[in-house]
Amino acid sequence: MDMSYSYKLSAGIADNLVAVLENAIVFLELAPSERLTEEDVAERYGVSRSPVRDALRALERDGLVLREARKGIWVTPMSLRDFDEIYRCRIALEAIAAEQAARSANAALKEQLWQVLDGMKKAREAGDARLFFTHDVRGSELIYEIADNTTLRRLLKGLEKQALRYRYHLYQRDRSVVDLSFDDTARVFQAIVDGDAERSYALEHDLIEKIWRETRDAIRAEFGEGRK
Repeated sequence: MDMSYSYKLSAGIADNLVAVLENAIVFLELAPSERLTEEDVAERYGVSRSPVRDALRALERDGLVLREARKGIWVTPMSLRDFDEIYRCRIALEAIAAEQAARSANAALKEQLWQVLDGMKKAREAGDARLFFTHDVRGSELIYEIADNTTLRRLLKGLEKQALRYRYHLYQRDRSVVDLSFDDTARVFQAIVDGDAERSYALEHDLIEKIWRETRDAIRAEFGEGRK
C-alpha cells in the first residue's frame, strides 16, 4: 500500500471503516491486486487493528479482498473473466428488478427516478464521471427499492459490490459509455413509470448486455484475461 499519504478518521467514521475501504476500492484508490496489511490500514486511517481486522473480513465476504494463508491479503484483481461472470449475472438480475419495479404501484418512489435522471444529466454535462456514477448507482438502488423483492435485492447487493469497480472504471475512461448509459437509462425509467413491465425488462436487459459486449476488449486490454 502506498503510504505516501494518509488521513485519520474521526471516532464516528472509524466505526464505518468497511464503507471507507469499500469506497477506496470501488473508486480504484486502492488498486486491484494491491497488497494490504492490518498495520498499514490501521496507520493510514488512524484506527486500531481490531476494527481493521473486522473490516477486512467483511470485505472478504463481499469479494472485494482476497486472503490466502501465509501469503496475506490483497484487493481482489480485476479481469475479463471476472467482468464476464459479473455482467452475465447482472444482465438477468437487473432486468428482473426493472420488470418488478414497473409492476409496482409505488408512484411516489417512481417519481424519484426523475430526480436521479436530472442528476445524471447535470453530471454528464459537467463531464464529472464520478458524480455521474454516484447518481447512476442511486438509480439502481431506487429500482431495487421499488421492486420490493427481498431475495432479489439480497442477490443484487452481493453482486453489485463487485460490479461497482467496473462501472466506475468504464464511466471514467470512456465518455461513450456515459452517453449510452444515460440515454438508455432514461428509457428504462420511463418504462418503469409507465408500468410497462415487459418493456422495462427488455430495455434493462439490453442496456447491461450492450455495455458488457462493447467494453469487453477494453477490460481485457486493461486488466488481462484473468484466472484460467
